[in-house]
Amino acid sequence: MYFSSMTFLWIFLPATLLLYLLAERFQRIALENFVLLSASLIFYAWGEPFYIFLLLFSVLMNYVFGRLLEAERPRFRKWILACGVLSNLGLLAFFKYFNFFAGYINRFLGQDAVPLSEFTLPLGISFYTFQAMSYVIDVYRKEVTAQRNFFSLLLYISLFPQLVAGPIVKYKDIEEQIKYRTKTDAKRAYGVKRFIYGLGKKVLISNVMGKYVDMVLAFETKQLSTGLMWLVMIMYAFQIYYDFSGYSDMAIGLGSMFGFDFKENFHYPYISKSVREFWTRWHISLSTWFKEYVYIPLGGNRNGKWRTYRNLFLVFLLTGFWHGAGLNFVFWGIFHGCFMVLERIGFGKLLEKNPFKIFNHIYMAVTVVCIWTLFRIESMKAAGEYLKGMFIYQRGEYNLFSCINPEIILLLVTAFLLCGVLQTAVPRLKEALYQKEKVSAVESVGLLAILLLCVVTLSSNSYNPFIYFRF
Repeated sequence: MYFSSMTFLWIFLPATLLLYLLAERFQRIALENFVLLSASLIFYAWGEPFYIFLLLFSVLMNYVFGRLLEAERPRFRKWILACGVLSNLGLLAFFKYFNFFAGYINRFLGQDAVPLSEFTLPLGISFYTFQAMSYVIDVYRKEVTAQRNFFSLLLYISLFPQLVAGPIVKYKDIEEQIKYRTKTDAKRAYGVKRFIYGLGKKVLISNVMGKYVDMVLAFETKQLSTGLMWLVMIMYAFQIYYDFSGYSDMAIGLGSMFGFDFKENFHYPYISKSVREFWTRWHISLSTWFKEYVYIPLGGNRNGKWRTYRNLFLVFLLTGFWHGAGLNFVFWGIFHGCFMVLERIGFGKLLEKNPFKIFNHIYMAVTVVCIWTLFRIESMKAAGEYLKGMFIYQRGEYNLFSCINPEIILLLVTAFLLCGVLQTAVPRLKEALYQKEKVSAVESVGLLAILLLCVVTLSSNSYNPFIYFRF
């Protein structure tokens, strides 16, 4: 069930809110949590009923590891932690990466020695597995106490606003909110506001961008001109940003409606002046997870520059592999890692000293757009041909001017201005988005207009993909 589906907007969300408001009248957090937990399990089971048992097994497994870590003597705790982490990674590897490795083994042996799995990828397994691992690791580090109530841990991992596509919420950031959280009309109004803004980004910008991107990429690469290739990849860069940041806005908004405070997951990444800065603004919950649970344990930047470069490279290799079982995702991570190391070696200092910051923005934009090609085009051969066409001029049967139209121009201008450019130029716009105390009358009218446009668009158009659902 998508947040931008009519079923969610008109049935699931109103019903859940109504039941939650009724539960609030009894002033018992256990009853409120019961409503949220029930709604979350229904939400997950809606699309894939079978995999609800996998989710329950994952939570039970991590509940047991958490209790064992708190009870056992010091000499056994490392072994319990290792078992917990390997068990989580094992589940993720089987469902997400088994066929990837089996395919290469069979190709190497020249026969189907390893039968491929027929299981489909469970929704959100990458997200909830990382949340579960962060819980076990934090219990081991004694940063949190093990949750004694199984259903409270189940609520943390299965909470529907962030269950299937993040942001990745660490247990220590939400532990107290499970037991007590502030619920006010102002907080709920802020939640509605963030949800509608996110819905608008998803439906009115990302979906429309995606329709054009899919249409053009359906043609063979040799049929496209160099200019059209660049246009499509720029549109895809906007599509994935408004798709995922829009979903994160909706998740943060939903959390606020029910009294939860989730951390921001995006901070205008496309106004960055380097790839390094880009990763402090893009998918913040994932990059901070890898920093806290992989980069720092590997040594971070404490053991000399070469080990720092190695650690950075490994983190981004794993980041790419986390996104999907395919060489394109691996190389997507590798290229980001290479540019992170390049900037750490010295190129970053040159960027900082450069008085013409516009060139820094151009460098970041060109680099990120090119690397997005690997994310969008799954075949490495096809992605290589596409990148070649972007840098070696080709005329193509379809060119930039034959495909562009007023709607695309308006869409591009809007996407460019709203990705952080306008908010930086007019700080009041940014302040209005994050204003939690009140929603002005003018903003309320604007929000109502966005909501109506989204409903009309969704009613008349069945094209409503969500990129990060497959991760």
